[in-house]
Amino acid sequence: MKFDPKLLEQYPTQPGVYLMKNAEGQVIYVGKAKQLKVRLKQYFAPSGDTRAMIPFLIQQIAHIDTIVVPSEKEALLLENTLIKKHQPKFNAILKDDKTFISLMINHRHQWPMLRLIRSKGPPTEDALYFGPYTSAYAARQTYELLTRIFPLRQCSDEELKRRSRPCLLYDIKRCIAPCVSKCTQQEYDALVFGAIRFLRGQDKEILIELKNQMEQAAEALEYEKAAMLLQRIRQIEHVLETQSLVVKAEGKNTDVIALYREGEEVMLIQLLFREGKLIGSEHYAFSEILEEDEELLSSFLLQHYHGQENHPQEILLPSPLKDAPLLSEILNIAIHTPQKGPKRALVEIALENALATFNQEKDEQELKEKMLLDLEETLRLTRYPKRIECFDTSHLQGSDPVASLVAFTNGEKDSKRMRLFRVKTTTQGDDYGAMREVLRRHLTKAKAADDLPDLIIIDGGKGQLSSALEIFKELDIASVDLIALTKEEGRHDKGMTAERVFLPGNHDPIRLSKRSSLLFLLQKIRDEAHNQAIRFHRKRRSKRTLSSSIEAIRGIGPTKRGRLLRHFGSVARLKEATPEQLAEVKGITKKDIKAIKDHFS
Repeated sequence: MKFDPKLLEQYPTQPGVYLMKNAEGQVIYVGKAKQLKVRLKQYFAPSGDTRAMIPFLIQQIAHIDTIVVPSEKEALLLENTLIKKHQPKFNAILKDDKTFISLMINHRHQWPMLRLIRSKGPPTEDALYFGPYTSAYAARQTYELLTRIFPLRQCSDEELKRRSRPCLLYDIKRCIAPCVSKCTQQEYDALVFGAIRFLRGQDKEILIELKNQMEQAAEALEYEKAAMLLQRIRQIEHVLETQSLVVKAEGKNTDVIALYREGEEVMLIQLLFREGKLIGSEHYAFSEILEEDEELLSSFLLQHYHGQENHPQEILLPSPLKDAPLLSEILNIAIHTPQKGPKRALVEIALENALATFNQEKDEQELKEKMLLDLEETLRLTRYPKRIECFDTSHLQGSDPVASLVAFTNGEKDSKRMRLFRVKTTTQGDDYGAMREVLRRHLTKAKAADDLPDLIIIDGGKGQLSSALEIFKELDIASVDLIALTKEEGRHDKGMTAERVFLPGNHDPIRLSKRSSLLFLLQKIRDEAHNQAIRFHRKRRSKRTLSSSIEAIRGIGPTKRGRLLRHFGSVARLKEATPEQLAEVKGITKKDIKAIKDHFS
């Protein structure tokens, strides 16, 4: 059943909204019009509407409903409401499932800390939020910069209470150790205030104050303090030089919007300037939509900003909109289309970003960043798990105990960081002792080289977690997250088993869904460690078996035995070797060849 265009003669000519439906009664497109009959006739006229998707739409229309309204303003609002309600397949629809990354300072705490928070909807905690940073990379870069300039604590409240001596972060000047009173409340509050002002864009004022403090410290012969302040000044000056390359939005809260279209695919970019600084961007990808650029921008503005509390003061667009005055009135936001000057430069930057983002939309790295942020949130980690290290041990009835370490950086296996360990001092069969030994050996070196990971995963349950915590306490490591991961009933079939994650201080484990993407990420890391440990153990056992089996060969001492081990690798290969192949091994004589053949025969 197709819609008959002749019926349009009976349709109203007033402004309003039309709803196109298919044979099942589903709304497949919603539009607005100043004159409903005139606009609808354009869809069915041979040269009325030349958009590529129109023929696909026309084939599916079975009925068209209209709603007459008093003015174009009401038509705009009603169109927005109906699009959100019916979610038509041919309209551009914004999804409400996006999560936003912000920097948060819990300024009401005695010792506030700076954290990266990923949240959906309005913030609920009693804290200051800065952002949102829609790019995880940009948020982490800002976080890393601030922790260098303003060395606030990074440990949890529980860790803060129980510390008796400063951790490694104090030694590398990334924390001023309020936990053990290495600073006064006034000194710490000054850092917190500085971080807040920096995030609010008051960096030049901070520079002036820091220079005054440096001069005062130098006059008071406090040269160490003056040097620390000078380093902080240089870091901020470097940031200001970098920021000067980006045109600022005159200190206003401004959103700059542009889009790039290629065939049926559209990429819309939104640059967010807060207090004159570019703090991040958002992008929206649309496919197989009917709206032209102007219609798409109008629809986006209404869907995104209508009812929003913390909206910007102005919106900059690359081209003018006919509905701009109405939209500005509805949204209470100034809408401009600059043609030249600094604001036009911002629009050009947005256009370049729309093209670049269009080309990068399917970049796997973005998906991995989101997954790692999900991991941080789900497991309640204190740090973004950029580098993850996983440990596993292996033995056969206590013999030939070994362990493996595998590393994943930014969600990818980092083969250069893989390590294999022979367990040397632990009692045979003591799994907990083996884990303690390996962790102690590795983390002692990593701490000395300031090369600690963000997250360590232990293959095991509560017992292995407790063993690892003992080493963390022994080595005074507080800046690394730790979890233990164990499969249900020790099963090692991938994917469809229940997983339990044990966290320090939590009695009950976190259970991950059998189909969770985080489950597969953790399994991938843990299984890689497990496989490496097993392979290394088999290799060690094979060498030991080979070594013991050839120890009885007359005339074959340790040196020749080692060369045979390296050359053949297994008893079976050595046993099957021809005299010519045996002669290829350095130092093996005809007498040795005869002794080997006699031994195996």
